[in-house]
Amino acid sequence: MARRAHGFTLIELMVAIAAMALLALMSWRGLDAMGRAQAQNRERGDAVLTLQTTLAQWGADLDAMVALPQTSAIDWDGRVLRLTRRSTDSATPMVLVVAWTLRPQTNGGAHWRRWQSPGFTTRAEWQQAWAQAAAWAADGSSNTGVADVDLIPLDGWQIAYFRNDAWTPAVSAAALGSTTSTLPDGVRLVLSLPPGPALAGLLTRDWVRPSLTVPKS
Repeated sequence: MARRAHGFTLIELMVAIAAMALLALMSWRGLDAMGRAQAQNRERGDAVLTLQTTLAQWGADLDAMVALPQTSAIDWDGRVLRLTRRSTDSATPMVLVVAWTLRPQTNGGAHWRRWQSPGFTTRAEWQQAWAQAAAWAADGSSNTGVADVDLIPLDGWQIAYFRNDAWTPAVSAAALGSTTSTLPDGVRLVLSLPPGPALAGLLTRDWVRPSLTVPKS
């Protein structure tokens, strides 16, 4: 008696292929979702790290501010914040001017930028650097300083000073009828971060002058 050959029928093969295709589709969707989640986490992590680095530089500039005779230590005109600060090079103590501004981009939106002058030791050099910082904020010229850095995207920013035990909107020394400015007790920075997958919304950061002394009650 001849043996009957064993094997898969056509229907069984089709069912098996369909099941394998379904498993492959589910696996691909799972891997795709994992890849997108990893990309979003990576993008958010990069954005947070960049923001932390930027705010660390902001705090370092404010910590190093100096009030020199017949100069401005800090000045905000609604468009650019200019600071006079100490150099970090202890071997050759110098002073430099730093500027922060918000600049529109050609592809839309705006970016927060920082400019830094070369170091100097005379008041005439300070006056030149102070004027160059204003020119850089006005026309975007970047050949007048040692560093012009593109930092983070922003929708807007605001500055307030803490003086006489109260926060008030920052105004320029010229608006106060003065050619110089004194150090405020504190500086409040409010950043408006644009919507996106990484960071968004308002961010407030307060800085307190390191040399500020609080009277004991």
